[in-house]
Amino acid sequence: MRTCDFCGRQAEQAETLSWTTSVENGRRRTYCDECSRTHLRAIEGKLDNEWW
Repeated sequence: MRTCDFCGRQAEQAETLSWTTSVENGRRRTYCDECSRTHLRAIEGKLDNEWW
């Protein structure tokens, strides 16, 4: 079972293929597809400068 770190939605691993993962302050974070779309700008804003 995986849980979205933003909204708390839970799903089986096979259902989470479209989910987004990121590392923030050394912690792995997972976001469901709906939260990923809704909060895309905030997620991109947290990327390291080396990414760009």
